[in-house]
Amino acid sequence: MHKHVEWDDPGADSVMRHFAQDDGGHSDPGPGDILSARHEGAVVRVKVEAYVEGTSIGEVAAIISLDNGRRLKSHGKLALGDTVRLPDNCRALEPTLGDAEEKHDDD
Repeated sequence: MHKHVEWDDPGADSVMRHFAQDDGGHSDPGPGDILSARHEGAVVRVKVEAYVEGTSIGEVAAIISLDNGRRLKSHGKLALGDTVRLPDNCRALEPTLGDAEEKHDDD
């Protein structure tokens, strides 16, 4: 059973917007591909199991806080391992986390 998710609007980080400007190299997602989206301000990575009519179906593989780059086991009603549907228009490019990651690496 799929968990219903209200994905955040990807805005300027929209994958579809990016590929609209660059036709080459774009293909439909397939099994095993990892896609990203935003949900309630966090980055969610989805491991694709199937792709049907513009929507990827897969398991939540990671939930990452945008504030500090930390990986979470759950965020709101979404948890690692949940099966979700991710429409192409909700896919988002991964953000640059910046100083939070760099400071952690220096420790």
